[in-house]
Parts: sequence; structure tokens; C-alpha cells
Amino acid sequence: MTAEFVIPVPGVPSVPVAGTDARFPVHRIYCVGRNYAEHAKEMGSVVDREVPTFFMKPADAAWPHADAPYPPATTNLHHEVELVIALASGGTDIDPARALDHVFGYAVGLDLTRRDLQAAAKAKGNPWDTAKGFDASAPIAPIAPAAAIGHPAAGELALSINGVERQRADIATMIFKVPEILAALSRLYTLAPGDLVFTGTPAGVGPLRPGDAFEATFPGLPALRGTMR
Repeated sequence: MTAEFVIPVPGVPSVPVAGTDARFPVHRIYCVGRNYAEHAKEMGSVVDREVPTFFMKPADAAWPHADAPYPPATTNLHHEVELVIALASGGTDIDPARALDHVFGYAVGLDLTRRDLQAAAKAKGNPWDTAKGFDASAPIAPIAPAAAIGHPAAGELALSINGVERQRADIATMIFKVPEILAALSRLYTLAPGDLVFTGTPAGVGPLRPGDAFEATFPGLPALRGTMR
């Protein structure tokens, strides 16, 4: 018997796959906090090399479009450029030595943050959900399949705003590498096909304003280009 839904079924959030007409359906969005030592320091945080810090965004926060809407309820929106992992399979208690077997591909993304709301939440010891998990808070470029590009362990991740470079770092300097991130996540959640994992941002985060043009790049991956509207 086919179930009847009482409201229209929401569409599945998805991201283009580079070089094809296919799309990658998004299941969940996980994010790693403080994964570059210099960024942790600029945020006044202790560098923790023992256990990754995780938070989440809604699946429909993924925003695969050129222009991104400036969110409400903030006067201090910040950019955080990141390498994004897209999973083809998942599971629990994943062995780091086999973690890359679960990866479909990689993309460049932005973890947009309402920094003023985050600061207020931190001051009260409250969760960061309103600062991190708002609409269109995860702009993302098309995903390049690992079958075509391999599994990058080094390379310069960079972000420019209005043609001026703001962030640049080699992903080799991440505190937790891709296999370690996936293994740690799989001890907390059952990872699944369609999961996206934002792997953390380097130092240099700063404000985005309406009208600002952004360009995020990583060697071998499609660039993420757009404008805040």
C-alpha cells in the first residue's frame, strides 16, 4: 500500500556533479570546527589535536547557485572557505585505512556564519544552530568525482573577495585529515550515501556584505564563484 502524504513532499537537495548532467543528492551536512591551527588561534580557541569538533547544517542549506542570499538577523556575516567531502557510502566505526573507499568526490564550499549570533551564543553557552544552520549557509561548487581526480591530500585552498585574497592554506596543514574525520564522524553517527562533510577553514575569515563577489578555488576542482545578494 502506497502511503499518502498530508503535504507536498519536499524536493531532495542536490549538487551538480562536474562534467556531467548528474546530480549528487544531499542526505546530511556535517562540518568540522577548528581544523586549522591558525584559524583556531584567530578565533581565540584552544587547538585540540585529540578529538575533532563537529556541528551540522540542514541538508537544504547546500546552495549550488552562483548568487547567495544575504541572511536576515545579522550584521556580521563571515566567509569560511572549505574543502568538502561527498560520500558514496557510509556506515559506523569506519576504519581510517578504508575511509577513502566511501568517498564519491570533493568540492569547494563556504561555511557562511552569522558571527554576531555565534558570539552571543558562545557568551551564554548556547548552541550555535542559528549562527551556522540557516538557509543557503553552505554555498558549494560542483562535485568532482574521486574516480577522476583521486583523493587530494595537499593543495592550496583559497578565497578571494572582490578580487582581494582573504584566505589561503594548504589542506596538508589540516589538524585532522580526511580519513581521520570520516572515522571520527562514524563513531558518532551512521554515515550514509549523500552526506557532505565540510572539513574546516583556514585563518583569514572575515565579513561578507551584500554585493561582494567571492571566488573559492582548489587545484583540480571546479571554482566556486558568486555574489552575495
